[in-house]
Amino acid sequence: MTADMHELALAEGVIQTAAKIAEEQSISEITEVIIQVGELQQVDHEVLRFALERLRTPTMRNARFTIESIPGRLKCRICGEEWNFNPESLSEETSEAIHFVPEVAHAYISCPGCGSPDFHVLEGRGVLLASIRGVKRDE
Repeated sequence: MTADMHELALAEGVIQTAAKIAEEQSISEITEVIIQVGELQQVDHEVLRFALERLRTPTMRNARFTIESIPGRLKCRICGEEWNFNPESLSEETSEAIHFVPEVAHAYISCPGCGSPDFHVLEGRGVLLASIRGVKRDE
């Protein structure tokens, strides 16, 4: 398995941020990193996990990476209907476009109620380092 450039860049950001937080909080060993991934990002969790495993630092040598998916929820700005994002309903080309630039979702997705492409993403966007756990340095 090879890491897609998008997942690799996300993994690099997670690793760098976790290392920075560990340093700021005097954590000598990170034991767990929890990452929340919005469904709209269409991130391949296995590819992301592969990239995280390859990029881990010595401080994270035994860390468990937990990846949680945040379902996509959308709300129409015209009629107010709310619905769940359904990645299975997208073509491979559309899925790929949204994967790299989630903002283009408006060109491919429309409200199931009124057909408008004018909607707001309520949940399921972005990649977030939700928390890290570890062992504090003896001071």
